[in-house]
Amino acid sequence: MMGTEFSEWLRGRSDERLRALVAARPELVTPVPAHIEGLAARAGSPSAVGRALDRLDRFTLAVLETLALQPGPATREALRSPLARACAGAPGAEALDAALDEALDRLRTRALVYDHPDERGDDALLPAPGVAEALEPPAALGPPATEVFRHHPPEHLETILADVHADGSGPAGGRAPRERLAALLADHDAVGRLVGEVSPQARAALEELAWGPPSGRLPNARREVAAAAAQSPVEQLLARALLGATGEETVALPREVGLFLRGGRVHRDLSPRPPDLEGPVRDQDRADRTAAGQAFAFARTVEELCELWSVDPPGVLRAGGLAVRDLKRTAQLLDLPEWAAGLVAEVCLAAGLVAAGDGEWLPTGGYDGWRVKATEDRWALLASAWAGMDRVPGLIGGRDERDRPLNALHPDLRRPGAAQVRTRTMAVLAAAGPGVAPTPESVLARLAWEQPRRRAAMRDRLAEFALREAEHIGVTGLGVLAGHGRAVIGAGTAADASGVAAALLAPLLPEPVDHVLLQADLTAVAPGPLTGDLGRWLALAADVESKGGATVYRFGEQSIRRALDAGQSADEVLAMLEKHSATPVPQPLSYLVTDVARRHGRIRVGTASAYVRCDDPALLDEVLADKRAGLLRLRRLAPTVLASKTSRAALVDSLRAMGYAPVAESLEGDVVVARADARRTEGQILPRAHNVSGPDPEVVAAAVRAIRAGDEAHRTRRRPSDAPGGQVPRSPATATIQALQEAIREGARVWIGYLDSQGHATSRILEPARMEGGYLTAYDETRATVHRFALHRITGVAQYTG
Repeated sequence: MMGTEFSEWLRGRSDERLRALVAARPELVTPVPAHIEGLAARAGSPSAVGRALDRLDRFTLAVLETLALQPGPATREALRSPLARACAGAPGAEALDAALDEALDRLRTRALVYDHPDERGDDALLPAPGVAEALEPPAALGPPATEVFRHHPPEHLETILADVHADGSGPAGGRAPRERLAALLADHDAVGRLVGEVSPQARAALEELAWGPPSGRLPNARREVAAAAAQSPVEQLLARALLGATGEETVALPREVGLFLRGGRVHRDLSPRPPDLEGPVRDQDRADRTAAGQAFAFARTVEELCELWSVDPPGVLRAGGLAVRDLKRTAQLLDLPEWAAGLVAEVCLAAGLVAAGDGEWLPTGGYDGWRVKATEDRWALLASAWAGMDRVPGLIGGRDERDRPLNALHPDLRRPGAAQVRTRTMAVLAAAGPGVAPTPESVLARLAWEQPRRRAAMRDRLAEFALREAEHIGVTGLGVLAGHGRAVIGAGTAADASGVAAALLAPLLPEPVDHVLLQADLTAVAPGPLTGDLGRWLALAADVESKGGATVYRFGEQSIRRALDAGQSADEVLAMLEKHSATPVPQPLSYLVTDVARRHGRIRVGTASAYVRCDDPALLDEVLADKRAGLLRLRRLAPTVLASKTSRAALVDSLRAMGYAPVAESLEGDVVVARADARRTEGQILPRAHNVSGPDPEVVAAAVRAIRAGDEAHRTRRRPSDAPGGQVPRSPATATIQALQEAIREGARVWIGYLDSQGHATSRILEPARMEGGYLTAYDETRATVHRFALHRITGVAQYTG
């Protein structure tokens, strides 16, 4: 009966209200229900109700719990009285009426309550189907007395009733003992008398259970004892049914007794408004500039990591992820703490810039497109990936439930609620107002008020991780949410949010410079952030020695050789230095470049397994005479050619370790150029685990239209005149085809019988469109969708009279 009333209430809601319901609970239209009854059934399912309750704040949840505890439909005033007692003296208590109206409207919008006149005809509310069961136990109250004493023998209950002077006379006399005891405990005067009879110690035990948890363990207490023989405080309570045994060693406080002890209140310390966000006040412009500096540094660090892994990629563990030693090494090279290096790697994975390929972690092709973007666009993509990913970098270095280590990039770092908690945490910072840097304690208190049903321990950990990561990435600065950070978590699609964030960040970033200061000690000083091309060239031709306001690069034999291996000549290297140096190229640096270039490539290594070729036989004599070449098993084939069973790559590395400067050679005799971006793998951007703006309004509107159309077809369905007894239509195959062809010509609706894939006969209301290839294409009004029907499964056609 309740389900039918709820369905009719939903059916009477306006399209605007139904769209609001779908927007607030998008899981109700995945997939779209066929009609209103289907929507109502899905809205009352345990999983859907649980999700909706998880989104309620503490006050709205308290309103719903108060309604669920009412014996029937409750008016607004009936709800206000216990809520007013609970909010007495709390901040914002003066705004109780407005908060109550907003909460009830929110609950109606989410179809968690519905309007139902009470027995006097006054406007009243009832919890939607499934809500009361999902709330059990509401407000940390114990089970009802009928549940507590369900398994107690009737003779034991009769003893209790006799001890408390409830002799069962009158109308209650014909009822079962359990029902009479429940009625007794529902009488506040009777419970007050029973509580007054117990000792102060027993009364203290009741007060301790009153606000939850309402149950406890009691291994040694006697379960069945007369009131006169009760000795301990707990035995006094058991003898008077103020406590009930629910197991061998457990007792529970009946709900009726708990409500009496709470003095008419359902909740304690309830506030109609969220707790205030407290913290120091910063200058917003300064916070934005600080966050912009962090954003620039983070984008540059991501590029450094991808470049490092392009040249020397770490391996993928057998179980997935990055080895601890590889994370330590990466952190040292990036000059970051390990947790920050793990965060960089995880964001790269989420943004699709790195992926596992051939047993190694390598940059993807998407990285090459990302690195040529403007800095603000690069950061916006990274921040958007961080905000939406369901991975938790903060867990790196910890252990899972089976005491296994959690490595960076490991599949087990995924947590379903991570993205939602991250977004809610940033939304709390946004609610603090411009320039306010809320303390972590106040942020956690606000989250606890906004999501009281969430697992507190995990939610708090995820929120703390989010605050730390946001500061490192540049979403916040000095603890204040920056303007570009606010855009990342704001409304709109991911692309729109990234575009707005990039536009806000761009004016705050330092202007890139296209020159360096070359010094005689073989170093180059970059006085600011370098342009993309110059920065990548310097990363190839020099090693970073120190970072800070100015980055110092050092040139060496290995770094110059990297540039030569990449296909550049000595003249091109010197020309690049002259073009981008604010000072003349120092003579030591020129000598270093020319000296390395003179020796570079004199020895050529090819494939024999491998061979060594050199135009200078004396140099090959020197190689053969070197004792360190013994393991290479070199054999002379000609004055200028040596052969080896060692692979070409191993031979090149060994000769370089001996002090020579060989280059690899292809089968055609050409020099193999070592491109910095040659090592790439397939990869893609991980899907965002949340949608900051909710479902698309057009999708919501289409879903509501489909539900309305399906519901209309469902309600106006009529039995055809030639289908007696409500059976599905049946007709000969020839007549079926002719009837469908005629319906297509006239644009008429028909009633068909159809066998589904399991062979069950169903009926459909169709508007046939065309018939070809053994299939009928028609608009199915029953399901509000266009569908193809196999002609051999159509049992018959009848005229539709609806």
